[in-house]
Amino acid sequence: MVVAVVGCGAVGSLFAANLATLDDVEVWAFDLAREHVDAINRDGLRLTGAGEVTGRVRATTDAAELPSCDFGIVATKAMHTDRAVAATAHAFANGCVATVQNGIGNEEVLARHVERVIRGTTFPAGKIVAPGVVQWDVKGDTTLGPFEERPAPFEQVERLADACSRGGMPTKAVEDARGPQWRKVIFNAATNPLGALTGLTHGRVCEQPALRRLASQLVDEGKAVADAQGIVLDADPEELIDYAARPEVAYDHKASMLQDVEARRQTEVDFLNGGIAGFGGRLGVPTPTHQTIHALVKGVEASW
Repeated sequence: MVVAVVGCGAVGSLFAANLATLDDVEVWAFDLAREHVDAINRDGLRLTGAGEVTGRVRATTDAAELPSCDFGIVATKAMHTDRAVAATAHAFANGCVATVQNGIGNEEVLARHVERVIRGTTFPAGKIVAPGVVQWDVKGDTTLGPFEERPAPFEQVERLADACSRGGMPTKAVEDARGPQWRKVIFNAATNPLGALTGLTHGRVCEQPALRRLASQLVDEGKAVADAQGIVLDADPEELIDYAARPEVAYDHKASMLQDVEARRQTEVDFLNGGIAGFGGRLGVPTPTHQTIHALVKGVEASW
């Protein structure tokens, strides 16, 4: 099996490094960060923290170097999806491509470039601490399922899920992956921007009663939007927020949106709070809290 990870940031690196420990999987990584790619090719891709792994990955900044692949795993920031997949689509002409990205709408972008798409949701998280080195902060499960408009064959979804699980990233194949995806979208949209706006880790956000109530308001609006689409969540995002706040889970984790704000990078708020508000507008479901949070984060970006 040949797998290419498109976007070898923190989450992409978790998949790439773990899959590369398998004897029956050849792993490639496409990323534009030259120092990161050079370090991976020289020393391997190293994970520290929640797991200690060094994977031998073939990394490149040149999409033309990617071979024909059985699977692609797209892990770029949502705003970079179109450009990244357009550049790498040739490698997946006969394969299937999964997204494990944050937010709403990535599958639709993939479907403009490739024929067989997998809807994915993943909870592991971390951060790059040096070229070729990723701190693995949070373990968690991944769910994969066929994207309805351009579905990958379910047996191929199962094949990729099996490889990820054997490599140390527990992954389940399901027929309808919308429930897990919206559960995470609602969770992320309720917590990530609060960390980004306050500078607090997940656990510290939850310790502030006013912020915790605000997170619940965001969850309630997100649930209403999911319900209007007939999506059944596979778990309650409220429970996930409190679970993640435990010291042994993600109390000290800085959400990816906070990491972006600290680095003065564009955030994914358009695909989280903006995405939920957009669906709400089309479905006639009020989302005033998401609209407010979206405006505040965009204001922070504008201040740079």
